Amino acid sequence: MTLTPSGYRPRLIDSTVSDSLRSAGAVNIEGPKSCGKTWCARNAANSEFSLVDPKDNFLNLRIAREDPSVALEGDEPHLIDEWQDVPKIWDAVRYKVDTEGTKGRYILCGSSSTDKSVISHSGAARIIDVRMHTMSLYESNDSDGKVSLKGLFNGEFSTSKGRSCSLRDIAWLVVRGGWPGLLESDEKSVSIVLKDYINKVCEVDAQKVDGKKRNVQNLKRAFRSLARNESTLATKSKIAKDIAEFEDEKIDEETVADYMSIFDRLHLVNDQTAYSPRYRSHVRVGKNPKRHLADPSLAAAAMGLDSEALVNDPNTMGFLFESLCERDLRIYSEYIGAEFYHYRDHSDREIDAVVELKGSGWGAFEIKVGQSAEEDAAKSLNRIRSFMENDEDAEPPRFMCIITGTGGMVYRREDGIYVVPINMLGP
Repeated sequence: MTLTPSGYRPRLIDSTVSDSLRSAGAVNIEGPKSCGKTWCARNAANSEFSLVDPKDNFLNLRIAREDPSVALEGDEPHLIDEWQDVPKIWDAVRYKVDTEGTKGRYILCGSSSTDKSVISHSGAARIIDVRMHTMSLYESNDSDGKVSLKGLFNGEFSTSKGRSCSLRDIAWLVVRGGWPGLLESDEKSVSIVLKDYINKVCEVDAQKVDGKKRNVQNLKRAFRSLARNESTLATKSKIAKDIAEFEDEKIDEETVADYMSIFDRLHLVNDQTAYSPRYRSHVRVGKNPKRHLADPSLAAAAMGLDSEALVNDPNTMGFLFESLCERDLRIYSEYIGAEFYHYRDHSDREIDAVVELKGSGWGAFEIKVGQSAEEDAAKSLNRIRSFMENDEDAEPPRFMCIITGTGGMVYRREDGIYVVPINMLGP
């Protein structure tokens, strides 16, 4: 019997955790606070040792600091939650796995990355790292998943109808985000929780990661700047300039880099890597990542935007809707074993999202809130296809797809491009 909590909503990552436990002695689940790591781990565990259990004045934490091996005791798979508070637990787990050689023994959970200098062994081939995200619309039951990402690679597609979302519906999905604990909340509650979440990240979590004290207000300014630059290719120097312009505070690029590193260690940024096509074409491609916070709701909360404000601000709505879609595409891509990117070359040809599946080529995605922008998206995709078809060394996309917010119809255009509302997309 596992420790699966009552009311647990299955996650796509569940199968990844199971596969990892069959493959190695331990799995390490990482992700932002409140994304559902502990419940996911309990769903696969038979016992638990939590370092944040307050019982008897945090007895577990005090004992583990004295003797990390105590944290390893329990029926297997055995969960050790927030293990990074006692980094020596990593080495204790690695040693047990290494010396006894059995699979599926331990599940580690953590909300921040540990300083690797305090760990004696990487855990390679012994402890498999698994990155967890907030929930996709498919996992939160806001998408019926009629269109499968894997199916698109296999040529599986059929015209179908679904529920049509309004702009306000889409705005609410952005503002609410994919946090398991907020799925049943009203908008006021969501606003209160996420505002507090961001405050505590800057006031508490960012100060604890490496013990270095940082300017709380400047951390908040940097977080808001990342929110304003959501779904863009903003460099660190651009972030620094943005803070100076909108926050009236000068923060040097080195400090910005430090703050972004801390947010990364807290798993609060999830940048989208640039795609480098594996062909010998003369075209030069950009290398800058596309900026993303861990969930689009964090960007909305940091800027103080509710769903009504988003509906009345089409430009910001477009960037945050793109972020929501790319969050979901990333989750679906990881589930099917694909890689997730964006593309932009030096001739300003760009693709919002690229999904590459080994042995099956790659798919190109353009993202638009409304179906009224379909023709512009199709023009951009066809430009890419034409360019690659005319380059003998290039590999054209296996398929092209426009993801929309509004509209309740899945169909294939005459030019072969698929049109799929985000609330009908799944893995």
